[in-house]
Amino acid sequence: MLVDASEVHALLGDPWLVLLDVRWRLDAPDGRPAHRDGHLPSAVYVDLERELAGHGAPVDGRHPLPDPAALQASARRWGVRSDSVVVAYDDLGGLSAARAWWLLRDAGVADVRVLDGGLAAWRREGLRLETGDVDPEPGDVVLHPGALPVIDADAAAAFPGALLDARAAERYRGEVEPVDPRAGHIPGAISAPTAGNLDADGRFLPPEALRSRFRALGVDLGAPVAAYCGSGVTASHELLALAVAGVDGALYPGSWSAWSNDPSRPVATGPVP
Repeated sequence: MLVDASEVHALLGDPWLVLLDVRWRLDAPDGRPAHRDGHLPSAVYVDLERELAGHGAPVDGRHPLPDPAALQASARRWGVRSDSVVVAYDDLGGLSAARAWWLLRDAGVADVRVLDGGLAAWRREGLRLETGDVDPEPGDVVLHPGALPVIDADAAAAFPGALLDARAAERYRGEVEPVDPRAGHIPGAISAPTAGNLDADGRFLPPEALRSRFRALGVDLGAPVAAYCGSGVTASHELLALAVAGVDGALYPGSWSAWSNDPSRPVATGPVP
């Protein structure tokens, strides 16, 4: 699931390696200028808003899953082939890179990983960066989305196991809501902010530490688990942490942005599910 900076550096120049620069953040969605200023050698910029998300009605959420044909065209633009080793990274603790990881795994790409610690880890190693745009030779990958479990709003409302809310705790409690129309959380959901998946250097906690974290939150790791966030992006980070811990989880793609746009859906506030 994860790969260290030194391991990626050793693979540079390998024709099977595809590096994806998925820099994006809520307050600065266009990461292309940062990519041009400095990126891992041969890394191609991935536009999360346009390539890792679709666009629909508000009740579909802010970042619904992309159209399968559009995702395949994007993956080919990135240079992905059927035998590629794909490594995604960002400068946000893996929050946006995990979206690419989840989508490509769901689409059947066998070897997809996230650079543990992201761009900061690369820089700490003193490894070189390149500047400018990258235009790789197109790939020929054939994608088949649907390999990973997904739930909708009805399933989230009656989820039989732990439904994890990956947003910051203050958004879960309903104290602030900077983007979506209503504040709070899905009734029954457990607050599990993604920041708790990482150590002080922005690397993922070891598997046993992650298992201990989720158990402490009240998650039965032997029962069904699902995750949501604001718009379905950082929920992938929660699912990556679960995968590192050896647990398969389901994604609610619409997440809070879809739920809060549906007036028929109840909203809970406060610190408890």
